[in-house]
Formats: sequence, C-alpha cells, structure tokens
Amino acid sequence: MKIVSVAGTKNTGKTTLVTLLVSELVKRGYKVGTVKHTHVKLDVEGKDTWKHREAGAEVVVGAGGEETFFIVNNDMNLEKIINSVEQLDELDFLVLEGYKPASYAKISTSTLDDPFSLAQVDVRELDDESTGNLVDLIEERSFGKLANLDCGDCGYENCHDMALAMVKGEAKEDLCVMKQMEDVILKVNGNRVPLNPFVNKFIENTFLGMISALKIKEHGEPQKIELQIQHDK
Repeated sequence: MKIVSVAGTKNTGKTTLVTLLVSELVKRGYKVGTVKHTHVKLDVEGKDTWKHREAGAEVVVGAGGEETFFIVNNDMNLEKIINSVEQLDELDFLVLEGYKPASYAKISTSTLDDPFSLAQVDVRELDDESTGNLVDLIEERSFGKLANLDCGDCGYENCHDMALAMVKGEAKEDLCVMKQMEDVILKVNGNRVPLNPFVNKFIENTFLGMISALKIKEHGEPQKIELQIQHDK
C-alpha cells in the first residue's frame, strides 16, 4: 500500500485536492483509502454513539445500512492508524489529509519547505490534465511504510535517505530488501516488526513444518495462515 499526504495551510483546498486524487486513482482501477487529521471531535453530541462513549465505552462501532464506523476513545498516532487500515482492507493507496510532519510523499497546497514534497499546486487552477499528471507522479514516486531497519542493503545509508531518493525519482521501492520479504508478517501489539531475510525464511520454514501434520487442508488449500499468541505477564 502506497501512501501520499496532502498538506498545506488552512483553507487552501486540501480536501478538494484529496477528492480529486482519490477520484483519479479509483478511475485507474486502484483501491483507495483516506485518513483526515482534524482538531475537532468527530462524534456528534447527543447521538447514540456519543451516549455510548459518555457511558464509558472505550470502542464504539456503528453498523447498519451500507457502512460501518469505529470510534476509539483515544488519539491514535499515524503509524497505528496505518496499521489498523491495513488490517481492515487491502488497499493500493492511502491518501492522507494533513500530517505535515510525516515522512511520506506529499502534495502541498501552500508553500511547504519539506524534502518529501512531490509538488506544490494551486487547487483553483487544477484541471483534468494537471490532476492526471499529479497522479502519474504519485504512482511513480510514492511509497509505503518504511522498514526503518537502516540495514543499508538498498545502497543507501538509512531508510530515510532511501525515502528521499524515491521522492526524487532516483530509487524504486523494490530496492528495499525488507519489502521483498512479504511471505511472513510479524506484528507485536498491532505494530509490524520488520524481519530480515534470514529470520523471515526461518520462521516460514519452521512454522510450516510444525503445522504440516495438522488437519488444515480441510479448510481448503492454505493461502494465508495466521497465528496469534496472547502473551500476558
């Protein structure tokens, strides 16, 4: 899942730009999600879900019709939100509105001194052609979550430098050795832990060997196997 942020000062057309980018990405056949950063409360006082939270519920889920929404009683950081989105659906792109400090590719709607900025635009001047050009740039230079192992196997000193190179069009995401090892995904407390190639292959072979004697084929040919270990002190 590639991530791009739309950042800028207030009332410069960030939401308008997000909708234009999402529409064009969807038109190209991608599955897209969005995350908006806001400083106001999202739940409406007096509504049923608000009453549930007031009563003390830590998580409130509203479900019905054609939509489901979750309200969590804390301010989640961006990485945790991204992890949660990945668990909900397999998306091709995640478009963020806001999150200026984030080290992801950005389209800015105002002057932004940021090395991760792909382009600065005046939303009022955008047409179909210029929006398409922006999405071309996003397809080519945006990237997903970094491994943050700073292993150097990509040829860059650390993951941050490689990310900057990708934004400039000087590197591709498949240079990252960790990105190439997607067979095994380890998460601790919901957060993904990068695995080097040796550990990745060791876990895969050991685990598959251990469960080979179990009756798993009655559930169909195994394509995705999940193991959850509850570790309480």
